Amino acid sequence: MKLARLSVRYSFWGKASLLGHDSWQQEAKGKPHNTIIRSLAFKWIRILFRCWKTHTPYDESTYLTALKSKGSPLLKFAVESEL
Repeated sequence: MKLARLSVRYSFWGKASLLGHDSWQQEAKGKPHNTIIRSLAFKWIRILFRCWKTHTPYDESTYLTALKSKGSPLLKFAVESEL
């Protein structure tokens, strides 16, 4: 959970995830802030597990490229809002 909170400061997509499209959807459903942070933490777990499994260091640009290739609404929100 702490990694997720800190990622908002240092990660472009982490900040977009917390302030953007994902959090608005969850807030509209009445989810508390802690649930939104947990959602961000779950994304980090998946990313870090993949890094561990492939023995590669985390690279933000690689993840952003993957988001772009999948047409992620998160990345679209981040670019439009100029986070």
